[in-house]
Amino acid sequence: MAAFVPALPVSAADKPLDKAAVEQIVRDYLLTHPELLLEAMEALEKKQQVEGEKATAEALKTNRQALENAPSSPVGGNPKGDITLVEFFDYNCGYCKRTHPERSAAVKGDGKVRVVYKEFPILAPSSREAAKAALAANKQGKYEAFHTALMTHEGRLDSDAIRAAARRVGLDLKRLEQDMGDPAIDAEIKANMELAQKLGIRGTPGFVVGDTVIPGAIETEQFIALFNATRAAKKVGG
Repeated sequence: MAAFVPALPVSAADKPLDKAAVEQIVRDYLLTHPELLLEAMEALEKKQQVEGEKATAEALKTNRQALENAPSSPVGGNPKGDITLVEFFDYNCGYCKRTHPERSAAVKGDGKVRVVYKEFPILAPSSREAAKAALAANKQGKYEAFHTALMTHEGRLDSDAIRAAARRVGLDLKRLEQDMGDPAIDAEIKANMELAQKLGIRGTPGFVVGDTVIPGAIETEQFIALFNATRAAKKVGG
């Protein structure tokens, strides 16, 4: 007959901890060492930044043609420039209006920058009306003049202000209104919206030069530094 061996008592150290006990241990440890939370947050932010930069770089590579050479996007500055500045903007954006003279001065002073305009009307219904009017003005060869007229308008735009700006730059208003109904104009705006989303541009203004995305307003000196850095990078890359 086999002998009966009674079960030995399990020590507290050998007992599996339940969820509540584990959570309490972790909580107590973090309260004792709060610096670990800061380290964890910094590590997370760094990881997210690296992942974001990789995603942006891939998006730029994949969408370079649509970004810089879409036939429907107006081109200004020096069309034969050696670098391209892409600008996303809204005519009702105060930061865009304040940045406009800074960007214009940098582009004019450089003389070798090609500018691609991406209408990005996100702030108001009149923003979309102004964007459509600007793209229609491009059909009359007066895009940049009209763009400047809208950017220098003080306050919010409305239909009357848009028409007044069109008259000031000598646009044919009847033709302008007809061209604003062209489905290709709506398609251009939609494409710009999708492109901005892919690049992580969620507000205005937004700029792209080479492999750099600038989300926000910058000054003339910063534009100049950006142009120089882009040229230097092109030389290194061959």
